[in-house]
Amino acid sequence: MYDDWRVGFVRRRISHVLERAPDQSALDADAVIWLPPRKAFQFIADPFGVERDGLTTVFFEHFDYRVRRGEIHYAQYDGDRLVCEGEALIEPFHLSYPSLIEDGGQLYMLPEGYKSGALTLYRCERFPDRWTPVHRLMDVPAIDATVIKHDGLWWMFYALPGPEDRAMREMHVAWAPRLEGPWTPHAANPVRTGFLSSRPGGSAFVRDGALHLPVQECQPTYGAALRLLRIDELTPDRFSASEVRRLTPGGLLEGFADGLHTLSGDDRLTFIDVKGLRRSPVEGGLKTLYKMRRLLGLNDPRTSITRRAA
Repeated sequence: MYDDWRVGFVRRRISHVLERAPDQSALDADAVIWLPPRKAFQFIADPFGVERDGLTTVFFEHFDYRVRRGEIHYAQYDGDRLVCEGEALIEPFHLSYPSLIEDGGQLYMLPEGYKSGALTLYRCERFPDRWTPVHRLMDVPAIDATVIKHDGLWWMFYALPGPEDRAMREMHVAWAPRLEGPWTPHAANPVRTGFLSSRPGGSAFVRDGALHLPVQECQPTYGAALRLLRIDELTPDRFSASEVRRLTPGGLLEGFADGLHTLSGDDRLTFIDVKGLRRSPVEGGLKTLYKMRRLLGLNDPRTSITRRAA
């Protein structure tokens, strides 16, 4: 069994998911623009995006089961029409969750790269395909780090790797006076525990003066659904939150009703991804091929063989 993810976006502000009645679906399936499907045994997930120069640019994790290492790719839309796709950021280690941050007139990306052992901020040097590492924000392998400036401070919500699926059952918080830091872990970490509403799952946003955060529901499967938290109290010493909405993948895209684990966006756009669980007799062979390539050192993205396979 393996995961197959698809990415889509809606031309509505992210807070619109809180505007429908509780007995209605938070997302309108007919309004979603779906990115094209990938080749066999590839998927795209973790979408974040921005409207710039008249185009909608979607950044996402591109994953190939043959090399089992995520890369950050992008797709650009003119209205509902796909006009361009390409590679945005590739490292020797796995990348995903390319969250975007604007500060001081600069655009930054804060992708998950926990296998590097740290959390690194990248600055956009040429949009959308040239990003330079500029700050090592934390010396811990933060997962799905979500950053927002709120009430005069920068806040980061993140998970940490560890035994017994720690990354799916603990939420950690850090704060800083500036985006580049220094970042201080919250005094009450982990501020939230449990598989149903702890791991961050997209953009934090403000509605009616209250900070909201999407979190992943990781039972019975990873990224099964999303829950929205309203942050009721947030200081360097205190944290409390209430669940205000649940978002499920049902009815959004045929064949992809097994997961929904990203909700991101801004005051114009909303990005989501959905999951379908698949079975294939080829899956076992792909795992064996990956292990052989790793032993031979062929899974490095800088090798031409890997680049042709991706």
